[in-house]
Amino acid sequence: MKHVLGFDIGGTKCAVMLGRISGQNVDFLERKAFRTADTNGADDAVDTLIAKAETILQNHGLTHRDIDAAGISCGGPLDSEKGLILSPPNLIGWDRVPVADRIGNHFGISAHLQNDANAGALAEWMFGAARNTSNAVFITFGTGCGAGLILNKKLYTGTNDMAGECGHIRLSAVGPVGYGKSGSMEGYCSGGGIAQLAGMMARERLQSGQSAAYCENINEIEHIDVKRVAEAARQGDEAACKTFRTAGEYLGRGLAVLVDCLNPEVIVLGGIFGRCYDLLVHPMETILQKEALGISLSVCRIVPAQLGEEIGDYAAIAASGISDE
Repeated sequence: MKHVLGFDIGGTKCAVMLGRISGQNVDFLERKAFRTADTNGADDAVDTLIAKAETILQNHGLTHRDIDAAGISCGGPLDSEKGLILSPPNLIGWDRVPVADRIGNHFGISAHLQNDANAGALAEWMFGAARNTSNAVFITFGTGCGAGLILNKKLYTGTNDMAGECGHIRLSAVGPVGYGKSGSMEGYCSGGGIAQLAGMMARERLQSGQSAAYCENINEIEHIDVKRVAEAARQGDEAACKTFRTAGEYLGRGLAVLVDCLNPEVIVLGGIFGRCYDLLVHPMETILQKEALGISLSVCRIVPAQLGEEIGDYAAIAASGISDE
């Protein structure tokens, strides 16, 4: 049994949690979160994380000696080897922040930093849908789209932590913009991308004298969100159904590239895929069958993330690299 501190750093909120690892299970003993905007920059935010971790340890009668390691999950870019956060777009001013050293030195333990996709891959591999596999891919399908890669039972990060950036793959010459590129996988397979697609569908209908259930006039296009579009699709709205059918088809194209290149046993998709599985899975599977090598696809499962909405907490714990096996 191991005690691990997990730190989840994001542009909207930060959280610290204490986990107790036993075999392939984690018991979360306590979690404390705060809004990132309520802190005065990187140094203050890290100080706040450390202070809240200290409070958690005190609440459970634990000292620094009782903690085996710390894991830190944060959106990139970052340098995982040096433990540096390198100015992520949602963390303005966080330039070369030595977060792993700050936390590790304070508690006298090893602290490991990973980007959120890699940490998510480790979490699903250690505790979720990719357990007991040798080759697995985890794909974030939320604000952005990126992949964490487990290859031959090891996290693969690439030469400078940029492996797995599948969201940057261009799937069509034109299309919704994601990752700074029109027609990219992130353009089709992210919350913002699906909202863009839905806006294009709605605009077509409005200009032809019709409407979409999720957007009744031109002024609403900028306020479209995935939840509303999904609700409309489940009620049979034509534009909403076409939106998810298109997103699912391009998801299938992107996954086919990963299946053919990496030959994984499982691809685990987080976020929106799990919440909108019923709307995405059929068009995704149809295109996968057409595009991927049959012999590779036959040994690959495509599944929603098992850890669900708690994956951020599991990811922070998993980033520590500590297991109880």
